[in-house]
Amino acid sequence: MNQTASRISYTRPSITELEVAYAADAAAHGWGDRCYDYIVRFEEGFRRHLGVAHAIATSSCTGAMHMGLAALGIGHGDEIILAETNWIATAAPIVHLGATPVFVDILPDSWCIDPAEVERHITPKTKAIIATHIYGNLCDMDRLLEIGRRHGIPVIEDAAEAIGSEWHGRRAGSMGTFGTFSFHGTKTLTTGEGGMFVTSDDALFEKVLTLSNHGRARAQKKQFWPDDVGFKYKMSNIQAALGCAQLERIGSLIARKREILSSYAERLKAYQSISLNPENTGTVNGAWMPTAVFDRDIGITREMLQKAFSAANIDARVFFHPLTSLPMFSERRENRHAWDIPERAINLPSYHDMTEEEIERVTGVIVSLIDSRAAGELPLAKSA
Repeated sequence: MNQTASRISYTRPSITELEVAYAADAAAHGWGDRCYDYIVRFEEGFRRHLGVAHAIATSSCTGAMHMGLAALGIGHGDEIILAETNWIATAAPIVHLGATPVFVDILPDSWCIDPAEVERHITPKTKAIIATHIYGNLCDMDRLLEIGRRHGIPVIEDAAEAIGSEWHGRRAGSMGTFGTFSFHGTKTLTTGEGGMFVTSDDALFEKVLTLSNHGRARAQKKQFWPDDVGFKYKMSNIQAALGCAQLERIGSLIARKREILSSYAERLKAYQSISLNPENTGTVNGAWMPTAVFDRDIGITREMLQKAFSAANIDARVFFHPLTSLPMFSERRENRHAWDIPERAINLPSYHDMTEEEIERVTGVIVSLIDSRAAGELPLAKSA
């Protein structure tokens, strides 16, 4: 390992005096009658940022997904279609509700769910389609929404990684029946842990609002009287205070993420064997996690990349493993792109305060690997 170079983290939050001041205020004064002040403010600000009718702050994106699916009545015997390329957090709520996740392949260019595969896997048991905007890349929402309308199936947006991404003028998370967001410490906007449920469906909002408060409906006049068995996925007031400060800086936070992706793209543009996060006409990529996918023919593997970055004291992250490679979902293995791409891809560091010199260090590792392969200094990758 290179002990002389400081470690480059793959991501960390951008925290300023504004976040500290808001969090301190919530800690000092956000109790009693003011215990929801920052929560309400954060929900309203995020709702307006997205252009949706309703937003509910949650303890995680997973919790937001769990409540949304529950409010749709998802349960035993139902099937939910989602991309094989996902973090398990998207699939877990489906399993918790007793439904079956149906994993389909991804498109080789966007790494997002393939609409043709969605349509091919629809059955009478299909009750929802989840569109995950992976690493800030956008699903083909026009095709997915059209499929959903034609079959009478709700399309849900997992926008955990897509703050700042836009599909033809509409923000990611605002187009489906509902959307979910993550504010984990690794995300573009953070509350440490936390998430958001968003929708423009009034009836669905009321169901989720009730579920989010242990099943207590806001119209219920009896104190401590639940009308249903609900959940406890609330965000704390202190977390929401952090979120309010971050939301005031959202434009610059997104812009810096996009600058970092652009910087990588500029440095690597001469190498046709590398694909980075795409930004197709009419879209904006929020660039949460710049990712490099290497052409199979070049012979550079995930393991080579991990070893090279570790030696350079750089914390690069692996592309999501296909969910059916995990022991709890091992019954299906035919999704070619979802299995192939992770073997030759790596997530690149992209924290907001990253310097151009650090970006140059990261790209230098990639260029060195490519040059070594071209010179025959690295062994051939094993064929899949």
